[in-house]
Amino acid sequence: MASVELVIALRATARRLAAGSSYQWGHLGQCNCGHLVQTVCRIAPAQIHRLALEREGDWEALANAYCPTSGLAIDQVIEELMGLGLTRDDIGHLEKLDDPAVLAALPGGHRWLRRNAREDVVLYMQTWAALLELSVEAMAA
Repeated sequence: MASVELVIALRATARRLAAGSSYQWGHLGQCNCGHLVQTVCRIAPAQIHRLALEREGDWEALANAYCPTSGLAIDQVIEELMGLGLTRDDIGHLEKLDDPAVLAALPGGHRWLRRNAREDVVLYMQTWAALLELSVEAMAA
């Protein structure tokens, strides 16, 4: 379920990325999800990367393996993301920039984005935040 806090976090993350924050799609603390985790959990990229290495795989695999009772720090991070309304699927879509609803809402119409391109990540997060904001407003009405 969408939340105002998630909208704020997505916009803050997009602003930080647009302003030139270090971005590396292959680094678990500086990739698409890693940047959102920086915003939400206020954890440094190197620490996020170390925590994510508690399990094998990218953020989609980490989300799919999430277990709230594992005691792993990475599961606590994922739990914080889910507390804002993200689902396991949302985390996977963010990493690959491929949620059909977000892509359909892009300014200028649907197109595929490059998952490792800063400007595409920024556009995806901004578009997703706008969609979520509409959902939050509809729920409040």
